Amino acid sequence: MPKEFLVVIPARYKSSRFPGKPLIDINGKSMIRRVWEKCIEASSEENVIIATDDKRIEEHCLKNGMQSIITPVNCLTGTDRVAEVAKKIDADFYVNVQGDEPLINPRDIEEVIRAFKKNPTFTFCAMSKADSNDDYNNYNIPKVVTANDGSLLYISRAGIPANKEGSSVPIMKQVCIYAFPKNHLDKFGLGKDKTKLESLEDIELLRLIELGCKVKMLELNTNSIAIDTPEDLRKVLTFLNK
Repeated sequence: MPKEFLVVIPARYKSSRFPGKPLIDINGKSMIRRVWEKCIEASSEENVIIATDDKRIEEHCLKNGMQSIITPVNCLTGTDRVAEVAKKIDADFYVNVQGDEPLINPRDIEEVIRAFKKNPTFTFCAMSKADSNDDYNNYNIPKVVTANDGSLLYISRAGIPANKEGSSVPIMKQVCIYAFPKNHLDKFGLGKDKTKLESLEDIELLRLIELGCKVKMLELNTNSIAIDTPEDLRKVLTFLNK
């Protein structure tokens, strides 16, 4: 019997900006453990799996009672890793929670799942208002532009939308919680290379747009901090130690 849904946490060891980050210690717990705990709070242990390409992460999961699966080393993105899981574990839809957001709110995961269930022909992704004007020019933060109904028009590392004065404007930024219908994942996983805009921006949602899949963004009130660099880790530790 297929599951209704499966929450997949992609965890790659050889991050270019922060190697080994899934296993970094954050106040006594690994980052991947913190993300896993948030996910099982939103779902259950049976419905959450860590998808990795590294034996060190697999052994850490086994030691800590976290379900995991080995996926190919050559997966282009985290979503490709989720697509590999979908080939092996059958579910009606799949939820991708990035393994580098240790402060993610379980309620936000639930919100994305609820939105998908109401309209299961779309891929859903979360977004939130930017915390400060500094985010506008931060190339580590993908900025989101949507239509009135929430459909994704474009997502970029550049400061968008922009005005002719060149001043900062209010922006929405991506929060890395996705819900995919299986047919979107199947289509996504067929590619051997990144699509043109995806490769240029290094944002995997663009592959879906380029392939003609419909994506809707869901606004959430969240203050999650993704850990892309050691500086981001310092921000998370500062938040936790307040």
